[in-house]
Amino acid sequence: MNSKQAAAASLEDPLYYLTNFEHVLAWVAERHSDLLRDEEHAFLDLFAGLPLGSRALLVRMVMRKGEYFRPSRLAYPEIGDTEAALAPLVTAGVVEEAPTLDVATLFAQLRLAELRQALSVEIAATGLPGTVSKGALREALLAREPVPQPLNVWWPQAPERVVRVRIMAICDRLRLMFFGNLRQDWSEFVLAELGHQRFETVAFGADSRAFQRRDEVDAYLSLHDLRRRLDDGEAPGDLAGTLPARPDNPWLASRHARLCLVLGRRAEREGLADLALTLYRRAGWPAPEANGEGRIRYLRLAERRGRWRQALALAEPLARVTRDDVEAQALDRLLTRLRRRLGLVPESSISEPAPECFTLRLPGPGRVEQAVRDHLHRQAAPVHYVENTLLTGLFGLLCWEVLFKPLAGAFFHPFQSGPADLYRDDFVIRRRDHFEACLTRLDEGRHRQAILATWREKHGLANPFVHWEALDEELLTQVLACIPPSHLRICFEHLLSNLRANRAGLPDLVQLFPEVPPGEPSYRLIEVKGPGDRLQDNQRRWLTVFHRHEIPAAVCHLEWGAER
Repeated sequence: MNSKQAAAASLEDPLYYLTNFEHVLAWVAERHSDLLRDEEHAFLDLFAGLPLGSRALLVRMVMRKGEYFRPSRLAYPEIGDTEAALAPLVTAGVVEEAPTLDVATLFAQLRLAELRQALSVEIAATGLPGTVSKGALREALLAREPVPQPLNVWWPQAPERVVRVRIMAICDRLRLMFFGNLRQDWSEFVLAELGHQRFETVAFGADSRAFQRRDEVDAYLSLHDLRRRLDDGEAPGDLAGTLPARPDNPWLASRHARLCLVLGRRAEREGLADLALTLYRRAGWPAPEANGEGRIRYLRLAERRGRWRQALALAEPLARVTRDDVEAQALDRLLTRLRRRLGLVPESSISEPAPECFTLRLPGPGRVEQAVRDHLHRQAAPVHYVENTLLTGLFGLLCWEVLFKPLAGAFFHPFQSGPADLYRDDFVIRRRDHFEACLTRLDEGRHRQAILATWREKHGLANPFVHWEALDEELLTQVLACIPPSHLRICFEHLLSNLRANRAGLPDLVQLFPEVPPGEPSYRLIEVKGPGDRLQDNQRRWLTVFHRHEIPAAVCHLEWGAER
């Protein structure tokens, strides 16, 4: 949330942030009471008994970055006297009034001029000039390995103190229980209130929460901390040694697998091939439902390490059982290489037909999609740039009620743009009958009315498949008149086969032919490739689907230069 948004929010209620924070506390206390520990119950009781100004100041600090603050930087007109608001927080033990500061914290809290005053003795002792830079001063101080100490020890003449909020970890756990993740923060409330984000209203039942057991909360936090430490530069080998066992919760197990994958990729980049193989193995096995990318990376690295027979022995049974066309495509290529290396007969199980292609030579250079669109556009045959927004948007509008069906584990707070289990393996399985009911509208010719009605009723609400700025009602009306519903069903079924992978790779342009005689194609999809650009794997998969079902699609290869 930027300053303009915060200012707008405060016009209505200057304590809007406190209201939002208390809403989260009440929500968690009502729905997650059995998951809270004594210290968290105690904090809820303590917070409710603090003076209004103290509650507001504490929330202001909680919503800012870090745990350490200078009171002079905590001036808020709706709170008033900062020191008066701080005193009850110190008495209650939620704020520490004289915390020890390590070098990093000291340098984060003090400006350069203040550091030169505070560390004047160290500057003189090391022979540094009085105009020393912040970076050079920090390096010199770190070389002496100083012990963390309070500000008044670092700088006895300091004009003010630095305080530390002691309950950040508790607040993070409460925020995690509310949102089900640590990616979303307190600004979600303000953005919603300002209308920048609008969400579908979903009914919440007793099971509408992300965590059912306390150990699941702890497992999430453990995995999150390991990822943070990796991003901060800790060695993957050190972190791999502290990696917990895979949780039995499927959602957390998928997070565990992704962390193994990220650790493995870092280890591979650092030349730690054996560690990378171990981590990829943990990511991709033992179950076929584990991380598919982990399996493929393991097999590719095993191939590069010369373990061809081992890789072949693992890849062949996977290729027979995988239901993921992304993995099937990668395994097919891998098996062809491995069999060739081992002197076996290469055989491919995937037929990838050559797509229809045509070439344009246009003056340029410029943006390739726009150039082709403008060149092909005719009043009787309009061309629209849609890329990954048209077919996915039609799907999101047709299947809106299924995407927002309040199943267990799908929705647990009011700020969700889509179901939490959207990319889990069982997402479609749990809703198969409901999706089929929506797709049946295509068979019965009821899809146009349903899609346009949803567009009007839900316009602007967040949906993971609908990009409102790309779909106006006129375009939808034209498209629905030109694209046969049987073609839409084929595309939607392919999308449902792998929502994460297949929502991308769709053609850049759609050209409509509303006036063609019956029996002739009334539209075509066009993938544009500029000089040196090649088809990506996801684009190839979509083009294969189009070819197999005689959906009109072509690849336009654009060359820059004078038209011939």
